[in-house]
Amino acid sequence: MVGRIQIRPMTEADADRVGKVGFAAWAANPVLNDFGTDMPDRVRSAFRDFADTGSKVILVAESDGEIIGWTARDGEADYVSDLWVDPDHQGRGAGRALLEHVFSVMRREGIERARIATHARNVAAIRLYERCGFVLVWRGMERSEAMQMDVEKVHLEKAL
Repeated sequence: MVGRIQIRPMTEADADRVGKVGFAAWAANPVLNDFGTDMPDRVRSAFRDFADTGSKVILVAESDGEIIGWTARDGEADYVSDLWVDPDHQGRGAGRALLEHVFSVMRREGIERARIATHARNVAAIRLYERCGFVLVWRGMERSEAMQMDVEKVHLEKAL
């Protein structure tokens, strides 16, 4: 059983765990990691580098003192750039809690819509986003800087 989920800003001391959670979530999803043998090293580095520099935009979900997930708003103010939950804690409310917290922050900032994107075959993420009120608005090929390749993506939006 997961304890109460608390959302808070990431601190510099959290960077290593945040990078590990992001990579673990990516690695556990066969849709996201079926791109070749050198991909894991590039993605692991991308998560570590982002966590090291992203403390101003990253929020973490904590349960029983352990970071179990995180989200980021990197880029435009209405864009949720990242949502990653440790595979051992997926399906227990951390993703929804992170998104609901971000929506609350966005509303306070006067933002009227939230945007998010994911791999087009990431059915579990798309299902979560739709349960949180997002609607699919675009599907097509897009460049992934972290993976250094084009991937099929979907874009979703939610009115706040």
